[in-house]
Amino acid sequence: MKTLHNHIILFDAECPMCNLYTGAFVRNGLLDANGREAYQQYSGAACPNLDWQRAVNEIALVNQATGEVTYGIESLLKVCGNAMPRLAPLFRWKPFLWIAGKAYAFISYNRRVIIPAAASENRFGYQPSFNLKYRIAWIILSWVVTSLVLATYPSLIGGNITGEMFVREFAICAGHIMVQSFVLTRCQKSKMWDYLGNLATLSLAGSLALFLITIICMRFNISWYIGWTGVFLIPILMIREHVRRSRFLEIGYWPTVTWILYRVLVFIILLAYYEIR
Repeated sequence: MKTLHNHIILFDAECPMCNLYTGAFVRNGLLDANGREAYQQYSGAACPNLDWQRAVNEIALVNQATGEVTYGIESLLKVCGNAMPRLAPLFRWKPFLWIAGKAYAFISYNRRVIIPAAASENRFGYQPSFNLKYRIAWIILSWVVTSLVLATYPSLIGGNITGEMFVREFAICAGHIMVQSFVLTRCQKSKMWDYLGNLATLSLAGSLALFLITIICMRFNISWYIGWTGVFLIPILMIREHVRRSRFLEIGYWPTVTWILYRVLVFIILLAYYEIR
């Protein structure tokens, strides 16, 4: 692959995803060995043209020879296009740029709730901007995928899928979002959207983990492990992660308590409902 020389990409040191893929650029020779730097340590004097807030929201690529700066998806495609010239025309195609730009913004504006980082006492002067549109989009996507996975889960263990299951799971997930939203408005209203983004990530991760573990267990004929995993292991790991994320947000333990109580209450209601039937 061809190296893009004399450029430096500025990444968010508090974002594990940013650290990962920019590090991959350097390790695989797409950028020079010193071709990346955390914007938290970057000297503004090195590039007077840099728009700091935009660089925090959208990863910046600085041409150290000319001072030219590109942001976001254009930065990534410039690096990839230089490394893979045959794909460069695709990267300049407007429909592709529009779709890639939206996908990049969707991830970028939600990166701190997808993989959270502990709050630092000496926080950098610029922080990622909050975008309500992309946060709601992330919550809706997670809600839909989680509901679909949980509704189709019985089919993996020999059960039948019914329309009632889809309605039930969508309602349960929607109810959970509403309950936790109410709790946050009562204790930490300013952090409600950050919390809901983390809640969406946790729900999505838990449902996908259950799905993948079930597939693996069925593949290797260890179906006894499925129930133990679904009832004990995954919920325990999710509670632990919920506590960790709540600590990062500094919102106390009440959201974790109501999160657990809601799930226990739903389980009891469903158990009673199916016993009656």
